[in-house]
Amino acid sequence: MVQTNLARLNLARLNVDDFIAQYGDRDSYELIDGELIDLEPTGLHEQVIGFIARKLNVEIDQLNLPYIIPHRCLIRISDNTAFRPDIIVLEQTQLVHEPLWQYQAVLTSSVAIKLIAEVVSPNWQNDYARKTEDYALLGVPEYWIADYLGLGGRDYIGTPKQPTITIGQLEGDRYQKRLFYQDDDLSSAIFPNLRLRASAIFAAGKG
Repeated sequence: MVQTNLARLNLARLNVDDFIAQYGDRDSYELIDGELIDLEPTGLHEQVIGFIARKLNVEIDQLNLPYIIPHRCLIRISDNTAFRPDIIVLEQTQLVHEPLWQYQAVLTSSVAIKLIAEVVSPNWQNDYARKTEDYALLGVPEYWIADYLGLGGRDYIGTPKQPTITIGQLEGDRYQKRLFYQDDDLSSAIFPNLRLRASAIFAAGKG
């Protein structure tokens, strides 16, 4: 996701309740440590999101799984942080345990979350570090980082830097990660029958 300097212009930090009241229905914002983050994804970024969501929806339909992929929703991480993931797969039958869901597209736990995917933009540190840690502590079973431009640091995607898909499977409170490059077939515990090559995702991000 792309972060502008809007957060620096906000002198007063927001808590999540104020953020939801003011910006909950505006899907171009999220909140990190009380700072309002204005998300301005590029068209290519949105192409990658749409492609991954379409492939996952095909799996959901073929297996008749009780899963949905909402267009946008918020995850309340703490009193001053709420993420808006690029792609989230939810088990619809578990949403009855989410107290806000009937009234707002806001999650307060991981009970219904099966998978989250973030598509990397220039502020790649959030996806590789901050969100990786917070999603793991929340208990999200599977986390994808789709770095179709190869922007992440070398400690995350290796050398030489290249387009990379990172898939983390939750073990305890940490992700065990696998990296997938051009001709690699992705491996997902949530969608074990998925047949998707990393290069197809990278191609979706080309103009």
